[in-house]
Amino acid sequence: MGSIAAADADRPHVVCVPFPAQGHVTPMLKLAKVLHCRGFHVTFVNSEFNHRRLLRSRGAGALDGLPGFRFAAIPDGLPPSDADATQDVPSLCRSTMENCLPHFRTLLADLNASPDAPPVTCVVGDDVMSFTLQAAREIGVPCSLFWTASTCGYLGYRYYRDLMDKGLFPLKDVEQLTNGYLDTPVDWAVGMSKHTRLKDMPSFIRSTDPDEFMVHFALKVTEQMAGADAVIINTFDELEQEALDAMRATAMIPASASIHTVGPLAFLAEQIIVPQARSDLDALGSNLWKEDASCLAWLDGREPRSVVYVNYGSITVMSNEELVEFAWGLAGSGHDFLWVIRPDLVAGDAAVLPPEFLEAVEGRGLLATWCPQEAVLRHEAVGVFLTHSGWNSTLESLCAGVPMLCWPFFSEQQTNCRYKCMEWGVAMEIGQDVRREAVEEKIREAMGGGEKGKEMRRRAGEWREIAVRVTRPGGRSCANLDKLVNDVLLSGGGKSC
Repeated sequence: MGSIAAADADRPHVVCVPFPAQGHVTPMLKLAKVLHCRGFHVTFVNSEFNHRRLLRSRGAGALDGLPGFRFAAIPDGLPPSDADATQDVPSLCRSTMENCLPHFRTLLADLNASPDAPPVTCVVGDDVMSFTLQAAREIGVPCSLFWTASTCGYLGYRYYRDLMDKGLFPLKDVEQLTNGYLDTPVDWAVGMSKHTRLKDMPSFIRSTDPDEFMVHFALKVTEQMAGADAVIINTFDELEQEALDAMRATAMIPASASIHTVGPLAFLAEQIIVPQARSDLDALGSNLWKEDASCLAWLDGREPRSVVYVNYGSITVMSNEELVEFAWGLAGSGHDFLWVIRPDLVAGDAAVLPPEFLEAVEGRGLLATWCPQEAVLRHEAVGVFLTHSGWNSTLESLCAGVPMLCWPFFSEQQTNCRYKCMEWGVAMEIGQDVRREAVEEKIREAMGGGEKGKEMRRRAGEWREIAVRVTRPGGRSCANLDKLVNDVLLSGGGKSC
């Protein structure tokens, strides 16, 4: 490659570093595309493991990049693997924390020495990738930390220390998982829903081990956010106002680290990415599994709001017994369905569905290994979304005005589920102990013409309208992006070490 073009030499250069899991890569890539359209040269840093997965899922040229938008990769520190599956989350958190800093330092130095890119002027790091903050300080550029989950989930993690002080963590014995102890109210947590119970807090506290790694890791990465130049959150104020107010009022985030709500990023990107750049940027995808776009043609043949869309996200695993219960619940509901079953969905084994189930749903069910979820949710045939309640899936469903049925798996998915059911009025929960009768009943209730289903759909539609409004030019999320760019990313200097 030759030297950088003169027109690009003075462009600001942002280095974007997501945590290497699907639910983190997706929103970071959307933010990177937005910044590219705002005039930034972008270097997007994947893990080497995900770099290989993206090449397999999207083709050999998937990471060639564009003028002013390049991809790079650093090791995640885990043993080499070519498995096309999600890595163990605690192992990945520990490994990136312990191993990535020197590799990232080297990458920044190489970028600054390269004739093919302007000097690095700012870093946007996933909050879980705490090393980005230290590395940015060392080269004297501002670092913004991106919290890709919900604000209510952030609060849940920050209150872990209070749970310790109140003796609510660790659990005294494993019986507390099932004897009603987790129904203990957590109505003292400022900024969180008054309906919050211990079972609705991020799930890592469900342990008898006082040294549970993920509890202390979650505290570390959420408390360190206070040291950033700015905090970026993929949400909008109207959805999580009390939680955002609490972040500021309780000094969780000091005034020196401004909070910028720029969500939903899907809508913001649609507003900001100019038409002449859209097709090129759309080709830069983030799905780590190969998408099956044929499901959209299948949906085209269905009546409006007649299909149940089922996807448990990129990390959730279940037993084959649970899979079978969901299957018969879908069959018994009588509704058409599109069901995404990842190759690694069933823990330690391949997913096996009974032949009788496949015969029973012939002609009204479609199974896929992965799909373009945003397009699916916005298809008029989709009537309800059965989801694990990850934050990307939650926002994508709200953006589509689609109500939800929730089966949260881990992390802050339990918190999101509670908010969707009790605060935002867009969902119902299927219980953790999956039974086909309960699945069938909830689907019928959500898809039918009863008052509950109608109210969920009405509320989801209202949230969609608000999300559209705040991401339009002049809307709050759009204005917050302007402040992030002008006051932080283009400020020219970060806090000192």
